[in-house]
Amino acid sequence: MTSVIDITDVSLSYGDTPAVSDVSLTVETGEFLGLIGPNGSGKTTLLHIMLGLLEPDTGSVELFGTPIDAFDEGHRIGYVSQQSTNKGSSMPVTVREIVEMGRFSHVGSRRLGADDHAIVDDALETVNIDTLQHRRVNALSGGQRQRAYIARALASEADLLALDEPTVGVDAESRDQFYGLLDDLNNNGITIVLIEHDIGVVTDRASRIACINRELFHHGDTASFVESNALADAYGASGRIVHHHH
Repeated sequence: MTSVIDITDVSLSYGDTPAVSDVSLTVETGEFLGLIGPNGSGKTTLLHIMLGLLEPDTGSVELFGTPIDAFDEGHRIGYVSQQSTNKGSSMPVTVREIVEMGRFSHVGSRRLGADDHAIVDDALETVNIDTLQHRRVNALSGGQRQRAYIARALASEADLLALDEPTVGVDAESRDQFYGLLDDLNNNGITIVLIEHDIGVVTDRASRIACINRELFHHGDTASFVESNALADAYGASGRIVHHHH
């Protein structure tokens, strides 16, 4: 089975400041990988390298078995950034229009057809915002906006969903519902890479953990991470796991 992401010995510096140093890891099809580390540890930089948004100074990256510089199937990746919630607050478009954007890479210059609209309908229903489809995005809550962006990724028929702290500014109840949605999507075969500052959420949800602070301190299943010293090594005294029971 072809790996979704395969990075080997990647390093990147901003000027004289190392951001990521000699990191190698693989994300297999169907995994739910939690990417954790303290503030400024290089998590977002590493995710951007994984997705081809940043080119490393050294090392190699493959997506779906293809070297990153030859990869041309961007529709297979759904990316929800840290800024998505805030950006949506000023967008004068409807939820449905946002989700329809996920079809653009498939339709090219032609108009959306009946099959495309059916895929959009299914994406809206999957994330449970079909009743909001005609509402302006700037009238939604933060959690609802994030669902709209995930629906856009589903409409693009993405195989990989990458999320960078997607619940910043989202209330606790909406956050729990959001992570329940991610569980469902992962159970249905979508590979997920999640950056989340709440370590307890990550260890409760993810099947594998990558813990970094510029260098990689752990990459393996969640149980082995909890039993290891990686948290203390990467975070120092500030790292601890708090499990959430609802």
